[in-house]
Amino acid sequence: MSANIETIEYAVIVENLEKRFGDFQAVNKVSFKVRKGEIFGFLGPNGAGKSTTIRMLCGIIIPTSGKANVIGFDVFKETEKIKNHIGYMSQKFSLYEDLTVEENIDFYSGIYQIPAKEKRERKEWVIKMAGLDNHRNSLTAILPGGWRQRLALGCALLHRPPVIFLDEPTSGVDPISRRSFWDLIYQLASEGVTVFVTTHYMDEAEYCDRLAMIYRGELVALGTPNELSQKYMSEDILNLECSDPFAMLKVINKIPEIEEAALFGRGLHLSVINAQTKISAIIAALKEQKVEYIGLKKINPSLEDVFVSIIEARDREEQGGVK
Repeated sequence: MSANIETIEYAVIVENLEKRFGDFQAVNKVSFKVRKGEIFGFLGPNGAGKSTTIRMLCGIIIPTSGKANVIGFDVFKETEKIKNHIGYMSQKFSLYEDLTVEENIDFYSGIYQIPAKEKRERKEWVIKMAGLDNHRNSLTAILPGGWRQRLALGCALLHRPPVIFLDEPTSGVDPISRRSFWDLIYQLASEGVTVFVTTHYMDEAEYCDRLAMIYRGELVALGTPNELSQKYMSEDILNLECSDPFAMLKVINKIPEIEEAALFGRGLHLSVINAQTKISAIIAALKEQKVEYIGLKKINPSLEDVFVSIIEARDREEQGGVK
């Protein structure tokens, strides 16, 4: 794929990208574009193909077929150039626990061949960004998970890459640290850095400018969070608050007016066609079954509702349209 006007606007361009491991199709003809300076979320369950896709775009593994370029470099022919011009951080980013904060930064400065005159400036930037000024001489092994995560992000950004790939970066981190990490992502994007992030946390997906949803290696949806809700949600969502959601689920599955039901927090989310006409019938059915509940009302669908709806529709399609 040669450089053209598209590469001026887009940091990542993917066309029919595939990856097979023997007979297993890990990624199946995926296509999308990521604008420069955009926070682009790659959303899907574990094993959906997220990490395989991101590793192809980072030049770590070679695709089986298709086309893709990252900041103008071909993923088939220019993998070393890609690696030199991107940042990459995964949940298993290799910080060295027996080194101090400063020593880890110095190590990665050498890996990225940062000029000597810039090393101190970049080190101080990472320490300030990560909030580690009082811990610069602490062993990395004793840092809390959230601080280690920010240090890893800083090390991945030492060479000022225009694009950074974050593969499940907040997995296993507490909610407060996750929120702090996303504040850093917003800061990077405001400075023109393109952020490509994979996640299976639905609340994190809300923070992205646009989302691509992948399932079983296939791209099943693409758009802003609001666009996905409008385009892919033909059903209304009802929130059924109850004391025993698991027991209630057995009752709900027998009510024909309900298309789908899923556990959600302390209750259930129910998918129905036209909530206004179905609520009274559902209330009557619950009364007939003599089950108690706290409340039933229509709500705006969450991204999790959207994702579940898309996945269940795809599964029904594969099973021949059976509900």
